[in-house]
Amino acid sequence: MITLGLNAAFHDSAAVLVVDGVPVAAAEEERFTRIKHAKRPLPFTAWELPFNAAAWCLEQAGITLESVDHVAYSLDPALFAEGRPELAAGEHIRLPLEPSAERDPQLAPWDSPWDPLFLSYVVNAPRQLRDGAPHHLRQRLYGSRPDAMRWRFHHVPHHLCHQASAFLAAPFDDCAVMTLDGRGERATSCYGVWRDGRYRPLGEVRMPHSLGLLYERATSYLGFLHSSDEYKVMALAAMGTPRWAPEIGAAVRLFGDGQFEIGAMDFEALAGPARVRGAALEQRHLDLAASLQAVLEAKALELARWLREASGERRLAMAGGVALNCLMNARLRDEGPFERVWVQPAAGDAGTALGAALWVDGRERLLRDGGDTLADARGAVPLAPREWTQTHVYLGPSWTDEAIETMLAWAGLDVELVPDEAALAERTAALLAADCIVGWFQGRMEWGPRALGARSILASPISPEMQQRLNELKDREDFRPVAPAVLHEAFGDWFEPAQANGGESPFMLFTFQARPERLASIPSACHTDGSARVQTVHAESNPRFHALLTAFAARTGVPVLVNTSFNVRGQPIVCSPHDALEAFFATPLDALVIGRCIVAKRRAREVPAP
Repeated sequence: MITLGLNAAFHDSAAVLVVDGVPVAAAEEERFTRIKHAKRPLPFTAWELPFNAAAWCLEQAGITLESVDHVAYSLDPALFAEGRPELAAGEHIRLPLEPSAERDPQLAPWDSPWDPLFLSYVVNAPRQLRDGAPHHLRQRLYGSRPDAMRWRFHHVPHHLCHQASAFLAAPFDDCAVMTLDGRGERATSCYGVWRDGRYRPLGEVRMPHSLGLLYERATSYLGFLHSSDEYKVMALAAMGTPRWAPEIGAAVRLFGDGQFEIGAMDFEALAGPARVRGAALEQRHLDLAASLQAVLEAKALELARWLREASGERRLAMAGGVALNCLMNARLRDEGPFERVWVQPAAGDAGTALGAALWVDGRERLLRDGGDTLADARGAVPLAPREWTQTHVYLGPSWTDEAIETMLAWAGLDVELVPDEAALAERTAALLAADCIVGWFQGRMEWGPRALGARSILASPISPEMQQRLNELKDREDFRPVAPAVLHEAFGDWFEPAQANGGESPFMLFTFQARPERLASIPSACHTDGSARVQTVHAESNPRFHALLTAFAARTGVPVLVNTSFNVRGQPIVCSPHDALEAFFATPLDALVIGRCIVAKRRAREVPAP
């Protein structure tokens, strides 16, 4: 059974291909179009399907849409229209010529006058998929028989997709599930339990009460781009004092059953005028970020304690955009009621494409095999047995060493060709030990927002100036930290492992404290408070990256590298060799290690070969 999952309604458009319960390809549209987040989350962009990502996923499996059995789309138009008479008009919608020129006074503040058009785009997604592809992708999507498509289209509730992306990927047979997000159709947060092959919902919070949207509002107040730059606010939090946490916390009222309300919050009245984008950061800005972060963590802990009792489970799986907040995740891991916490690495909206595909696959395989798909008396929905657990994120595009070498030769570049993987690791380690900054392009690229050693910029953590060099290279704000990648075997020697999760952090979604006696050895890998968003690297999931860390450790005594995403400001992570070369020659990167090839600039050429 072949199922194509799509996320397209808001932002972070993506496609995932699942074959008999196993994801074989997953990619975000931004990686192909080079438009960050693929599009802005506006109602009149909902028509844009992730055609490039879908075409690549199908090509990876050697098929076209003709072979697909099911298409799963991560938004339900019926839920979106619920409770809104102007959207529930049967076959017709009413849309003024200029919807935003004069706002309907009956429209809720959080709804858009463009929503009828948004709804129409979502409803018509099957027809858009069937014949709306760009000309250059039509052959790859439709093949030679564009009228032979037989797939069934499923609109799946947005937050159910987030939930499924967590519990159907987590390494747990049974677990509680929590999604904290901006918004879906109407829900903003939801809870459930996965037990004995059945998923049972435990409740949801609805608009306008949203922890994600509260964080977005603060992001805008601080002069950053909402739905994009929230991670910058998280970085600022470590530099401030949470002096306004009581006031913000009082506005977020929890009711003990997973429900909460968020009252009016005037950040300007609290902390002064909003920061203009690009203006200097003042202490009040840092303190507001710290206050917001403290409230988010405290409220998430309260919700987790309720969910632990309501579900009866000892383990927690999470998704939703707020679950990318690694400070909150670390608090839940260390102080929360669950023995283990697992977060979907593509926790944002891109991950709903995975959840949609896995949910529909599980339902339809159960039906195919003669199972009963009816919910039980408690509302628990059965699914087919799971065939997959997520242990890595390397599900995206790749290029063979031969294809890379041909492309570099065609470009007329002087290339050092390394004979084997051991030599590649030794040569790259020598460059890094000499304080060269290296673009690292290897294997299948990452699924999700984190660069995890497939499309990474790497550097030595030993020099205190390296963080500043990296932020300058990427044209980033000075306060932004970079993250360490560490050999899995050496993690406990360099960082203080948490009691929960056994010190595992393969997806860079939790913070850890560097051991005090090690901090001076890796100053560029840690934030101002000694914390670090750690990635533990395993030989099984990424042998080339593991070999590089091993070689660097043998040379320097430090089994840690600074790892940041291979991109320049305002652009997505590089996907193709062409993208990598553009970023390499447009920045002060010293070397590009791409496949078995090394392209070097002056500093790197001066480093002796091992």
